[in-house]
Amino acid sequence: MSGPDPFCQPRRLRRGAALTLVFASVLVAGAATGSLPTSDRKPTPGATRTAASAARPDEVTEAAAEAMAEGKSPMEAAQRAVSRSGDRWDAVYSRGEYEEFEEALDGEYTGVGLSARRERDGRIKVTEVAAGSPAAAAGIRAGDRLRSIDGTKVDGRPVTEVVSLLRGDAIDAAAGTSVRLGLERGTRAWTQALHRARLSTDSVTSQKLSDDVTAIRVGAFTKGSGDIVRNAVRQAPAASGIILDLRGNSGGLVTEAVTAASAFLDGGLVATYDIDGEQRALHAEPGGDTTRPLVALVDGGTMSAAELLTGALQDRGRAVVVGSRTFGKGSVQMPSRLPDGSVAELTVGHYRTPAGRSVDGHGITPDLEADRQALQRAETVLTGLGQ
Repeated sequence: MSGPDPFCQPRRLRRGAALTLVFASVLVAGAATGSLPTSDRKPTPGATRTAASAARPDEVTEAAAEAMAEGKSPMEAAQRAVSRSGDRWDAVYSRGEYEEFEEALDGEYTGVGLSARRERDGRIKVTEVAAGSPAAAAGIRAGDRLRSIDGTKVDGRPVTEVVSLLRGDAIDAAAGTSVRLGLERGTRAWTQALHRARLSTDSVTSQKLSDDVTAIRVGAFTKGSGDIVRNAVRQAPAASGIILDLRGNSGGLVTEAVTAASAFLDGGLVATYDIDGEQRALHAEPGGDTTRPLVALVDGGTMSAAELLTGALQDRGRAVVVGSRTFGKGSVQMPSRLPDGSVAELTVGHYRTPAGRSVDGHGITPDLEADRQALQRAETVLTGLGQ
């Protein structure tokens, strides 16, 4: 799986905001989230858990408070309480990590501009180099092998750990700090020192593939991405069908995913969700383009808020979904601020598509399976829809 190096287990906590519905998403480094203001508490995503194994927010905060009173680490106490829940998505994050997550979902990050994935043989391969980044300036290319980071060998490590090493310490790895990479290209091996920089993410790109096809790729639902999708649809040639490319999109801000849905729907239901048994719903805004041919392109890296959007377009008959089964992440967590500023996130519910399908653990099954040459298959399907 690949993605921009800043997204190291991102979560979303909007200070002073109302309740935030967040669906987790895994980018190269771990889980990312999205938010939807609805009240004064802030649920975020995770995985389904049973009542017997659930770690309740009050239990975790009480454990953290007791540790604080005894002069111990509230974060470590919370981590112990969370580990007993048996839920793989329950987690505790430091203050610095949470602040990084906020920045990442606002479309900014501190890093070197590399995307990477682990190959089947365990090697780490550079998949993308951001234009104008320190990595681009150093001449690093997609396809290069990443062998080490600051002397630590990375072969066989999860991409999450590799990204954490690239970013360095959550607090100390500011713009201007250095990181030394061991790289390999063919028979050439070398070491390259880079300085981290403040970078921006281009989460949405639009490309005219032909007179009849426009591809809109959404890499993540960062702040403002929903409006960018809507503008891209409006600016596409009138006779052009749309391929909405959500491959590798591990989610983001749910509000942005709903806004993106509003580009193709004339109002109506996008998803339902529950928090501790209370049922709620998300609706698209009216006025979307409901006639333009549309194909949603997905894969196993399509997660969370991106699955929410895919499920809505599929259930409501608005798009033909092409690709491979999506990841299957659709549960809701509640973040709780601990006494030392760290944050615990615990699963409290899940969401469903307009037809009532649960995504969590199941994913979205495409209407047309396509692994290799998926984009070409999507073009073919789109051309057929336009006839």
